[in-house]
Amino acid sequence: MRRIYRLFLLVGLAGLIAGCSPAPESPKAEASLQKMVIALKPDKDPENLLAERKRLEAVLSEKLGGTPVEVVIPLSSAVILEGMANGTIDLGYLSATDLLNLRDQQTGKALLAGEIDGKTSYQSYWVALKDKPYTSIAELRGKPIAFASKTSTSGYLIPHADLIQKGLLPEKADPEDFFGAGNVFYGTGYVSAIERVLSGEAEAAAVSYYVLDRDKHLTQEQRDQLKKIADQGPVPTHVLAVRDSLPAAERERFKAALLSLNEDQTELRDRVFTSKLVEVDTDAHIAPLREVMQLTGKTK
Repeated sequence: MRRIYRLFLLVGLAGLIAGCSPAPESPKAEASLQKMVIALKPDKDPENLLAERKRLEAVLSEKLGGTPVEVVIPLSSAVILEGMANGTIDLGYLSATDLLNLRDQQTGKALLAGEIDGKTSYQSYWVALKDKPYTSIAELRGKPIAFASKTSTSGYLIPHADLIQKGLLPEKADPEDFFGAGNVFYGTGYVSAIERVLSGEAEAAAVSYYVLDRDKHLTQEQRDQLKKIADQGPVPTHVLAVRDSLPAAERERFKAALLSLNEDQTELRDRVFTSKLVEVDTDAHIAPLREVMQLTGKTK
């Protein structure tokens, strides 16, 4: 009887200890609560964004009640997508095409999007030197041109689809079929494409409207040498995407902190995120890109 009593006592004690022990938290959830990691797509020179990065970290940390904030600029958007998938990046400032990838991979969604002149879309431009005679994209047949990059929404995908929609290029055809073999250059961003135009290596470049219309990427001297010869769109604005694995409470806390930039940090907001931040429906925001992907035959 004594042995049986001791056995019950030990079992009960073990159960009591187990019941009082805290349940282990997942590493991803714990990390998101301890620090907010936000990644910016490398559209500009990371060194030039150093001051903005530090200020954004300080401002958001204060708005989050002291939660540390780290702003990083990986070498490519692919690194951001991977980080959001594995939980090492909480938020990513990305193009709508990147958001389409996140959505289809079920690893992220739009938290906020940019709003420009009351719209969550903007135009893509074909830009040439002012002294060139071009007035339409049709006049560039067989001419050397530059796209911003192979993954740029406004600097490649939308202009490519527009050529097809205008009947200048067959569906899913390569742009070289219109511009000529060896005449298509893919840059590493808007500036690299514009530099080809300024140097005379390309007759035109496909870029976002704000490269020409806003004081963002080029000097005033460079912009004064250029003109728009065509525009196409709409291009869904960039988004602040959030990883799906982030707890809902943290997601709402981050959203509130970022939306408050519209009230008291508009200069910082515009330098980092270009424009006002607003809430959007993820699927509605990326809907125009699904048709673009089908027309161009590009995989995401």
